[in-house]
Amino acid sequence: MVSVQPRDRGRKLGAVVKSNSHCDYVVQLSTERDVIDPPTTSDYGFGQFVTLETEQQHWAVGIIYNSQLFNPAFLNSGPQLTSAPDPLFTPDLIQETKTLLNVVLVGSLARQGKQTYGQQGIPRTVVPVNTPVYCMNTKQRHQFHLNAENQPQFKYYGHLLSCGGAFATQLTQQVLTELSHSGLFTDADQRALDVLCKELTWKNTLGAMG
Repeated sequence: MVSVQPRDRGRKLGAVVKSNSHCDYVVQLSTERDVIDPPTTSDYGFGQFVTLETEQQHWAVGIIYNSQLFNPAFLNSGPQLTSAPDPLFTPDLIQETKTLLNVVLVGSLARQGKQTYGQQGIPRTVVPVNTPVYCMNTKQRHQFHLNAENQPQFKYYGHLLSCGGAFATQLTQQVLTELSHSGLFTDADQRALDVLCKELTWKNTLGAMG
């Protein structure tokens, strides 16, 4: 594990509220009630890489694969007041919508001397509830896709296809395309990425036709 300095972090998105499995976590997005500068929609889009970490410890790297909107008033079939509500009279009845993000864990960051690199795959440790979640910046994404020998890696391909939810193939194709255009991979590695991209595009096309 590696302790990441605050200046190296991207924008804070929210915090872990539950898990669906060992590598599938649910993050509740921060709102203006929680922070002064809440995240914008461009910060938590489909396929966004994130880090799960505290001031003391980095826990995991994940990818947003789904989102859900929770509106407590949607299924509220109780009687409705005809007059305007008085917020001073019913402060405890304030209800607000919540945005929940589904995150699949694909590894973690490690440090060897001054080098930070990625350990790709299913993390062994369990991420605690309330762990902060941050956007992963370009530098961190680059480090995550390098191994301890400073060579490019993409070992979570099969894991992402298996655990990326209902949109796993689209998610994997998006990640592959972004990596292919990043300039990180060259020669044989770049050609392998291009082949994987074409295969997934073909599968998605056949799936749409079927």
